[in-house]
Amino acid sequence: MLDRFGIVGKKDLFPSQLSGGQQQLVAIARAVIASPKLILADEPTGNLHSTQGEEIMELFKKLNKEGTTIIHVTHSDKCAAYGRRIIKLKDGWLDGEIMPDQLAGKQ
Repeated sequence: MLDRFGIVGKKDLFPSQLSGGQQQLVAIARAVIASPKLILADEPTGNLHSTQGEEIMELFKKLNKEGTTIIHVTHSDKCAAYGRRIIKLKDGWLDGEIMPDQLAGKQ
Protein backbone atom coordinates (compact mmCIF):
# COMPACT_ATOMS: atom_id res chain seq x y z
CA MET A 1 0.00 0.00 0.00
CA LEU A 2 2.86 2.39 0.76
CA ASP A 3 4.24 1.79 -2.73
CA ARG A 4 0.83 2.58 -4.22
CA PHE A 5 0.99 6.00 -2.56
CA GLY A 6 4.66 6.58 -3.36
CA ILE A 7 5.83 6.68 0.25
CA VAL A 8 7.51 3.29 0.68
CA GLY A 9 10.84 5.09 1.23
CA LYS A 10 9.36 6.72 4.34
CA LYS A 11 8.28 3.47 6.05
CA ASP A 12 10.80 3.71 8.91
CA LEU A 13 10.07 7.33 9.81
CA PHE A 14 7.96 8.61 12.70
CA PRO A 15 4.90 10.76 11.91
CA SER A 16 6.69 13.89 13.12
CA GLN A 17 9.35 13.27 10.46
CA LEU A 18 6.81 13.30 7.62
CA SER A 19 5.42 16.33 5.84
CA GLY A 20 1.73 17.16 6.21
CA GLY A 21 1.03 15.71 2.78
CA GLN A 22 2.90 12.50 3.57
CA GLN A 23 0.97 12.16 6.83
CA GLN A 24 -2.25 12.61 4.84
CA LEU A 25 -1.23 9.85 2.40
CA VAL A 26 -0.43 7.50 5.29
CA ALA A 27 -3.85 8.20 6.82
CA ILE A 28 -5.59 7.44 3.53
CA ALA A 29 -3.52 4.27 3.03
CA ARG A 30 -4.47 3.12 6.54
CA ALA A 31 -8.13 3.82 5.81
CA VAL A 32 -8.31 1.83 2.57
CA ILE A 33 -6.00 -1.10 3.36
CA ALA A 34 -8.69 -3.04 5.26
CA SER A 35 -11.26 -2.68 2.41
CA PRO A 36 -13.85 -0.91 4.58
CA LYS A 37 -17.52 -0.65 3.62
CA LEU A 38 -17.57 3.02 4.71
CA ILE A 39 -14.93 5.76 4.55
CA LEU A 40 -15.45 9.11 6.29
CA ALA A 41 -13.05 11.60 4.72
CA ASP A 42 -12.68 15.17 5.99
CA GLU A 43 -10.72 17.23 3.40
CA PRO A 44 -8.63 14.19 2.33
CA THR A 45 -6.80 16.17 -0.34
CA GLY A 46 -6.19 19.28 1.77
CA ASN A 47 -2.43 18.87 2.31
CA LEU A 48 -1.64 17.23 -1.03
CA HIS A 49 -0.24 18.47 -4.32
CA SER A 50 -2.92 18.72 -7.02
CA THR A 51 -1.69 15.55 -8.76
CA GLN A 52 -1.77 13.57 -5.51
CA GLY A 53 -5.23 14.94 -4.76
CA GLU A 54 -6.52 13.82 -8.14
CA GLU A 55 -5.05 10.34 -7.57
CA ILE A 56 -6.83 10.10 -4.21
CA MET A 57 -10.12 11.23 -5.73
CA GLU A 58 -9.76 8.67 -8.54
CA LEU A 59 -9.06 5.99 -5.91
CA PHE A 60 -12.18 7.02 -3.98
CA LYS A 61 -14.21 6.91 -7.20
CA LYS A 62 -12.92 3.38 -7.92
CA LEU A 63 -13.62 2.21 -4.36
CA ASN A 64 -17.13 3.64 -4.57
CA LYS A 65 -17.80 1.76 -7.81
CA GLU A 66 -16.63 -1.40 -6.01
CA GLY A 67 -19.20 -0.85 -3.24
CA THR A 68 -17.50 1.31 -0.62
CA THR A 69 -19.64 4.17 0.64
CA ILE A 70 -17.60 7.36 0.92
CA ILE A 71 -18.75 10.44 2.80
CA HIS A 72 -16.35 13.16 1.79
CA VAL A 73 -16.31 16.67 3.25
CA THR A 74 -14.67 19.30 1.06
CA HIS A 75 -14.67 22.99 0.19
CA SER A 76 -13.40 22.17 -3.31
CA ASP A 77 -15.93 22.06 -6.15
CA LYS A 78 -13.39 20.07 -8.16
CA CYS A 79 -13.22 17.35 -5.50
CA ALA A 80 -16.98 17.44 -4.91
CA ALA A 81 -17.55 16.82 -8.62
CA TYR A 82 -16.13 13.30 -8.16
CA GLY A 83 -19.16 12.44 -6.03
CA ARG A 84 -22.43 10.91 -7.17
CA ARG A 85 -24.47 12.92 -4.69
CA ILE A 86 -23.54 16.35 -3.39
CA ILE A 87 -25.22 17.77 -0.32
CA LYS A 88 -24.43 21.38 0.48
CA LEU A 89 -24.34 22.60 4.06
CA LYS A 90 -24.33 26.17 5.31
CA ASP A 91 -23.74 27.02 8.95
CA GLY A 92 -24.34 23.38 9.86
CA TRP A 93 -27.72 23.17 8.09
CA LEU A 94 -28.81 21.50 4.86
CA ASP A 95 -28.59 24.10 2.07
CA GLY A 96 -29.55 21.95 -0.89
CA GLU A 97 -28.45 19.12 -3.09
CA ILE A 98 -26.83 19.39 -6.50
CA MET A 99 -25.61 17.01 -9.16
CA PRO A 100 -21.89 16.73 -10.04
CA ASP A 101 -22.44 18.04 -13.57
CA GLN A 102 -23.77 21.29 -12.09
CA LEU A 103 -20.26 21.93 -10.72
CA ALA A 104 -18.51 21.54 -14.09
CA GLY A 105 -18.39 25.27 -14.74
CA LYS A 106 -16.99 26.01 -11.27
CA GLN A 107 -13.81 23.93 -11.48
